[in-house]
Amino acid sequence: MPRVAFATILMQSEATRRRRAILLLALLVVIWGVNWIAAKKSLEFVSPVWVTAFRLVPMCIIFFVVCLVTKKLRIPVRADLPIIFSIGWLHMVGFSVLVSVGLQYLPAGKSIVLAYTTPLWVLPAAWLFLNEPFTLRRILGLVIGMSGLILILQPSAMDWTDRNVLIGHGFVLLGALLWAISIVYGRAHKWVTPLFSLLPWQMLLGGVTQVILAFALEGIPQVTWSLEMVLLVGFCGLFGNGVAYWLMNIVSRDLPAAAVSMGLLGVPLIGLFCASLFLGEVLGTALLIATVLIIAGIILGTLPKSTRAT
Repeated sequence: MPRVAFATILMQSEATRRRRAILLLALLVVIWGVNWIAAKKSLEFVSPVWVTAFRLVPMCIIFFVVCLVTKKLRIPVRADLPIIFSIGWLHMVGFSVLVSVGLQYLPAGKSIVLAYTTPLWVLPAAWLFLNEPFTLRRILGLVIGMSGLILILQPSAMDWTDRNVLIGHGFVLLGALLWAISIVYGRAHKWVTPLFSLLPWQMLLGGVTQVILAFALEGIPQVTWSLEMVLLVGFCGLFGNGVAYWLMNIVSRDLPAAAVSMGLLGVPLIGLFCASLFLGEVLGTALLIATVLIIAGIILGTLPKSTRAT
């Protein structure tokens, strides 16, 4: 085959792969946006810690089976144990459980916006612990994003005397902070085992921990069984956890990191729209302005140098 023809076919293949990845990223954004609504509704049937376990444990079993069938299951080496514990405990347990508890007390729309402040916490942490440059552009992005958070937390927007309101906001923000810590550690960690092969072990650690926490904090699960409950929890587990992790692996491989980061900012927008459409939540002006400020701050703070001057 002539060299020019081979290069043309290769370019077409790369273009097709990129287009597919863009479509899969759009699908991932929709799944995660809708997932927040399903998670909120599922709390009507199951307590918050148990519902996280019901979502993760079945996916753990499925991932182990998939890895066995595809011969991608690996016994983690000692060097990868820290990343298993950091993602398993900080993200899969810390973030998931805290957000699930917080969702009891907050509208789904506000919870999504608060949870997606995570990149704002990553910016200063990456500067402190990874020596990443904290440029004027990143500082400006952090200030703009935090101004959106302040707008949400201002006294006129929330009742600071209501214990449940404080728990809801505090737990979701703490969950976002734990997620940010796991991201920063993930950047610093020197990976040995492929990510996909580590996922079952991270899920196993997360699932076992969630079950232990659920028994300790909530006792025997009290479930209001119904078809709606099964569909909601099933959607969160199969799509919000399982399919979403798979899609994230594909788009992270086939698209630039900046494109993936920017694309995921569509999640809170989809979530807000779905919260209004399916849950009847009223999206106040302050929340919408705060959402724009937070997203703008994240874009400004995370945009690579090659795309925008610092």
